[in-house]
Formats: sequence, structure tokens, C-alpha cells
Amino acid sequence: MAVAESRTSPAQRTDFRSGNEMAALSAQAIDFHLMGYYPITPSTEIAEILDELKAEGSHRTVMIPADGEHGAAGICYGASVGGGRVFNATSAQGLLYALEELPVQSGTRFPMLLDLATRTVSGPLDIRGDHSDVYYALDTGWLVFLAREPQAVYDLNVCALRVAEHPEVRLPAIVAFDGFFTSHQKRRVELFEDPAVVQEFLGPFTGTVEALDPRHPITVGPYMNDPDLINNKFQLNLAMEAALRVLPDVFAEYETLSGRRYDLVDLYRMDDAEVALLLLNSAAETAKDAADRLRAQGIRAGVVSPNVLRPFPAPVLREALRDVRTLVIGERGDSYGSGGGPVSHEVKSALKDDQENRTRCITRIYGLGGRDFYDEDADALFRLGLDALAGAEVDSFGYHGIYPGDPEHPPRRPGLPALRSDETVSGLVHVREREDGKLAVEAPPAWQLAARPKRVAPGHGACPGCGMFPALDQFLRGIEGDVVVLYQTGCAMVVSTGYPYTSHRVTYVHNLFQNGAATLSGLVEMFHERMRRGELPDGEDITFVMVTGDGGMDIGTGAAIGTALRNHRLVIVEYDNQGYMNTGAQLSYSTPLGHRTSTSHVGPGEHGKAFHHRDTPQLMAATNIPYVFTGVEGFPDDLLAKGAKAQWYAQHEGTAYGKLLISCPLNWLTEDRAGADVVRLAVDSCFFPLYEVERHSTTLTYDPEPLDRRVPVAEWLKAMGKTRHLTRPGFEQELAEIEAEVDRRWQRLKAMSEHPLL
Repeated sequence: MAVAESRTSPAQRTDFRSGNEMAALSAQAIDFHLMGYYPITPSTEIAEILDELKAEGSHRTVMIPADGEHGAAGICYGASVGGGRVFNATSAQGLLYALEELPVQSGTRFPMLLDLATRTVSGPLDIRGDHSDVYYALDTGWLVFLAREPQAVYDLNVCALRVAEHPEVRLPAIVAFDGFFTSHQKRRVELFEDPAVVQEFLGPFTGTVEALDPRHPITVGPYMNDPDLINNKFQLNLAMEAALRVLPDVFAEYETLSGRRYDLVDLYRMDDAEVALLLLNSAAETAKDAADRLRAQGIRAGVVSPNVLRPFPAPVLREALRDVRTLVIGERGDSYGSGGGPVSHEVKSALKDDQENRTRCITRIYGLGGRDFYDEDADALFRLGLDALAGAEVDSFGYHGIYPGDPEHPPRRPGLPALRSDETVSGLVHVREREDGKLAVEAPPAWQLAARPKRVAPGHGACPGCGMFPALDQFLRGIEGDVVVLYQTGCAMVVSTGYPYTSHRVTYVHNLFQNGAATLSGLVEMFHERMRRGELPDGEDITFVMVTGDGGMDIGTGAAIGTALRNHRLVIVEYDNQGYMNTGAQLSYSTPLGHRTSTSHVGPGEHGKAFHHRDTPQLMAATNIPYVFTGVEGFPDDLLAKGAKAQWYAQHEGTAYGKLLISCPLNWLTEDRAGADVVRLAVDSCFFPLYEVERHSTTLTYDPEPLDRRVPVAEWLKAMGKTRHLTRPGFEQELAEIEAEVDRRWQRLKAMSEHPLL
């Protein structure tokens, strides 16, 4: 981005903002009709900020929290078909989960804007920034813009949408900026004082077709084979070519408006450069300082950084690099096995079409997983180019920033010693079948099992007062023998497995939010098949337990239901902290009505979460699995017995599912020591009843009413800072709705427990 000479232009204010903030503020100015979104680090802040602004009454965009990024992409596509402006933001796995929707949107030519705070694609899981995610989008038919700094995020959001909606283009657009480097970095920026300036620059939205005009019906997305499909794709190619023509005019018009200049490719000191670095996004700014130092030494060095990746600016690059003798292309992503990342291959292809070009291209993969790019890294890449320029032998492809292990210190097994077989069996927990077809558990009080070694050791990074591991420990104390656990992404996974360490004394497997149950079902069936084939020791007996939470049963419901319907012999345990706490306390479908989260704020325009929470135990019971239960940390004997029953059913009949309400003091805004008391209030208010559905028959395992312990729901709500507003004047309607829904579910559950067939 270059700053043009001052001229009369609309008023702008100077501020100090991050890339995520500038993304949200540009979206506010654009006045999108709708945003479909799903939380994922590091882009989640964009939706959080927009929701906070919505609560303040500062914009009117409809914000729809999806069940996952695939769902968010579907929401956005449906809204686009409806003829309005649409926005989304995501990162890494979120983009990949939505990936199959992207060609659908571009192939039917409905524009929208997607902000991508770039992040490493798992696995293993890494939440920091590189470009492995945006590279997956290059062949989807979307325009792709690159923003090196927070100011560019704001400006390119506006320009990208203008190009996307151009009548000769009509394509969706991505604006990609470096996760954590740009998304969270604060810089001096300028914003238009009046949002109308942005809206006038864009003009009113004018779609070519829409699905909301019954007098003019259309067919969107017909079944299309040869010979027609190739014509559709050729038209998409023509749209990309049109975008390449339109872009300079849009950039020039925006320069006149804002005083800030953007070109297809940012060229720094390239007029006479003989050695250059080509880098995407934030690293290019670091490299410019290195180029300046080399220039001071009389070395003609320059930096090349595209502002647009799709359409690929091949003509500009050919012209800019014609006289460059050595070009080092640094990439934060690799196209494995091809000898370079995608940009390397495209640059080489572009230069090959220039018969006079003799530029030597060298590729170095750097900065993967968020590894920082410092001045000395830029110096090292320039030295590679200078060495090649001097005739030294330099490999055309390699990695920069790797380091070998120390042979004197070979890898060792991290963490505590594995549990011995005798440590996993207490001999004190016994399960037997009763005459009525249900199970009876004989076990001592939970405190008598306190000496049993924990399967999750204390050395983890959970927040003070977090209820995850105390509740899981109480549940696992009811399970005898060996256990293999699978954790979906979430707080419990992140705080217990920071490489190279682990808090688990049993075998632990991780997979992503949406696929944990399916993954564990595959592992379970492999275990049983290898046992049948005699490939594992006779008598081997393992209980398989999946742990999910932090909203994981939103995005993971499909896999969990599929696993339950197939009735694999495993246990699914969901710790419910009522939000996506691992990504910053966004609302999930387990967040109750009216609760404050970072995407359901409280203010004049919003009164917390707008809809009731999902009743997952009843959803899972509807799959006809043999055992479903609920539990809390404050009732340890109840939870221990349910763990024993879950193991028995998983070993003898099929899937068991349990939901554990656990406290999150950090985001519930309670004292660290108050967790067990708060979840007991949830039970005594009948918000979270303790019950089980055993072989399709419902039993209340705790009823506060006969014990005269039932308390109003408001007593529970007052115990948490996130819900205290619901007990104050102005929220009478929300409180009444909550009370009515709690009582409806409670009365229904009581009726089911009294009926022999329910």
C-alpha cells in the first residue's frame, strides 16, 4: 500500500487497530445484509466485534451462528442466492471444512466476501499462522486478495467486494491476511468517518438473478454434465480475466477516494533490482528493511509482494522481473512433493512465457506453524540470492528455519509413566443386571477411590477452577481396566497435550471437532477385528472413551449420531461449559437463552443469546443407544456409578453417551472455587436434571422436589456474572421464557420417568 499525495477527500479518522478490528469495522461500514459464521481461531474476533457493535445498535447485519463452517458456508450461499450482500470469516480447518461449498458459489456466480485470517492447516493441530489454508482456495474460482497490514484489510475488503460485484465478474472474493501477525497486530490506520462513503463507493447491490422473485422463477444449480459444464467453467475463466482488467480501475478509484494506493503487485525498489525476494503478506514488510540495508551497501535489492493472487497477476510479474537475475520465493506453505509451493510454480510458469526472461528462481519454505520471520531471516534469503548471483551452487528448493535434533539427547516418552494393569483395576466397582433389565452398581463412596491413580495427571494447563478434569476424573473412576481416549479439539485437548508433553497416562488420540466419534468408531472396530484375527493378545480388554466439549457437539453432531446409530461399543462423554471456551467464549448451541457470550452480547440491540439450548441427551436417546446419562461434579457418587454403567454397556451392547455440566469460572464470571456449588444450583433449579435413559427407559437419579431442594432458576442465574443481567429490570421477558422452558423440559422428563415405555 502506497500513500498518495494529499487531496480533498472524505473525512477519515486516525485510529490504532488490529487486522481483525479493521475487518469488522469495514463490514460495519459496508452494511452487509447477513453474516453466517462459526468460531475458529484466529478469525473469531471479527464476529465477536461485529456482535458487540450489533448489541450497541451500531449496525443492522443479521448474524447467524452456524453449526460448523460447512453450515456457515451454506448459510452464506443461501443468503447470496437471495440477492444481498453477504459476509463470512474463517481460518484453516474452517476453510477446509467449507471447501466443497466454495466451487458451488463461484460456479453459480453469486458474489460475497470471506475474510480469511490465515492459519496452519492441521495436523498436528497448530493455531498459528501460515498460508497452507489459503493455498487450498486457489482452485475454487474465488477471487483472492492479500492484505499485508491492518489498513489493507479494511481497504481491500471494500475493493474486493466492488470487484466481486462488477457485472463482468460476479464472483465471490477472499481477503486473506496473516493470522496473529496481522489479525491481532495493532497499527496506525485510517477509517472513513461516514460509512456512507464506503456504501456510495460500492453502490447499491444489484444482482443478476435472485431466488426471492416468485413472478420470475429461476433454477439455481441445475444438474449439468458434458457438453455444457466446460462452458460454465470457461465463463468462470472469462470472469477471472475480466477481474484482471477491472482491478486497476477499482484500485485507482479507491486511491482517489482514500489517498491510499494499491496495485496488483506491490513492487518495492524494483526499478533496477537484480536480486529480489517474493513474499506474501506480512513478511514482505520485514523484507523491505533488509532490502534497504542492502541498497545502502550498493546492492540492488528489491521486494515483490502480490496484493492479488486470483486472478494471478502474471503480466505484471513478467514485467517486474524481466531484468531480475535471481528471485528467491519464500512460501509459508508447501505443495508437498512438487519442489515448491503453489506460488513458486505459478511464478515460474509466468516467467517461462517470457522468452527473454532469464531469472533464476529459488524457493524456500519458511514460517510454517507461525514461526516468526525476522530481519535475519530476510537477510538469509537475500544471501541465498546473492550467492546464486555470484555463481555459488544453491539448491533451487529447500526449507528455511528447520533444525536437527540432538543425537546426544534422543526422544523420550513424555509425561508420567504408563498405568500398570493392577493400577487400573480397584476390584471395588461391580456391575450386575437387575431383574427389571437395568443395571445395579456396587461401589464404595467416591472418596474411597481417591487413591486410584488418575488417568489424566495434574500437570495440565486448565484454568483455575475449571470443572473439566475433576468431572472427567469422577466419571473415569467408575471405569475398571484399560482405557483409550479420543479428544476432539477443545480446551481439554489443548491444555493437556502441548508438544512435547502430555498429561495423559493412557493412550490418547486427537481428531478435529467434527469427526471425533467417527474416528473412534474406526479405532474400536479395528481393535475388535484384530482381536478376531489373533493379532492382539488374548484377553485384551479396552474401554474406548471419546471426550468432547466446547461446542464440539454442534459441529460434531452428525458424526456422533452416525456412530450412535451404528451402535459401536464406545462411550461419548461431553463436558458442557456452555460455549466455545477454547476460542474465546463464543456462543454454542449448548449456550442457554439470554446468556452473555463474546458473540451474544447484552445491550440496546441484543439481550444475550437469542434461542434456547440444544437438548443433546434427548437427541442421543432418540438414536436408541442402550445408555444415556447426565452428571455433574457436585454429585460424585452418582457420576461414578454412571461411569461404571457406561463401561458395561460399551463392552456388552453398544454406544453410551453422557453429558457433564462443568463450570468455567473464567467465562461464567464466577469465583474459581465456586464451580461445584454453581453446577449444583443448575441441578437444584431443574435446569440440568440428573437422569439416565437405560435400555430406552428414563430414570431420574436425583429429584430436588421431594427433598425440598428445588430453587428458582433465577438463583442459578444470579450465581454467574454472564447471566446476572437476566435477573434485573428490563429482562423480565427473557427470564420468563427461560423459566417456562426449564419447567417444560423438567415436567416432560418427570412424565417420561413415570412411564414404563419412556
